[in-house]
Amino acid sequence: MNPESLANLFKALSEPTRVRILVLLLNKGELCVCDLVDTLALSQSVISRHLAYLRNNDIVVARREGVWMYYQLSNYAQSELMPLFNFIQNSSANSKEVQADLANVSKVNSC
Repeated sequence: MNPESLANLFKALSEPTRVRILVLLLNKGELCVCDLVDTLALSQSVISRHLAYLRNNDIVVARREGVWMYYQLSNYAQSELMPLFNFIQNSSANSKEVQADLANVSKVNSC
């Protein structure tokens, strides 16, 4: 990975909301935008903007099902970036905010 790509990766992960989304996807595999909106208590436009940033940096991929968009980690993220993502997941395990997110995502009714 060249220095510019590496810098862009860390820029993508430098925003707390994107890290929260990442941890949710690491734990749940795939989530609908509406699940993320309900779980994180943020507007759809804010969630979509963060997801677009992650998608533009090849961290997540999207699929459409009817009117809903579902996101999951990209193949690149699942292979090349997993050591970093495991570190992020382990480091955030004791975070009250992350634990609340994981509890909340389990309560939401998928779209």
